[in-house]
Amino acid sequence: MRPLSSLTSNNDAHCTTDNCLSVSPHVQSVIASCAQALYALRVLRAHGLSDSTLQTIFRAGVVAKLIYASSAWLGFTTAHDRQRIDAFIGRSKRAGFCATELDDFYTLCTSADKQLFLKVLHNPDHVLHSLLPPPNVQNYNLRRRTHNIYSSLNVQLR
Repeated sequence: MRPLSSLTSNNDAHCTTDNCLSVSPHVQSVIASCAQALYALRVLRAHGLSDSTLQTIFRAGVVAKLIYASSAWLGFTTAHDRQRIDAFIGRSKRAGFCATELDDFYTLCTSADKQLFLKVLHNPDHVLHSLLPPPNVQNYNLRRRTHNIYSSLNVQLR
């Protein structure tokens, strides 16, 4: 294994980081991969596929690729990284591959994280459910919470 000082780029677990723990190389590679998918969508459009079907394929393929494991690397992105991803989504909207009502990248990621958390919270058979802290039993007569997990998690449920 090379010492960290000579390491310029590390590609472990499908997330590329540089020596400053920036995920900009990862963002660049994801956008490049999604741009290749846009070419495939252009070919499908040229062969007569409808816009609604193209938008479904875009949502299933490109958006899924953009938000894949985003909870692990979103906190390491810079404003410039998120702006590049939003610009890519904007170009896709202008080209007609993406529905105009699709949210920005940050909103997509936080929505996906919230859905995952709620699934883990409400499904005792979920593989991550055992990692949750024990339920917090309150003996107060206050308004009900939306969940019974310790408030030390600092999780915002909108």
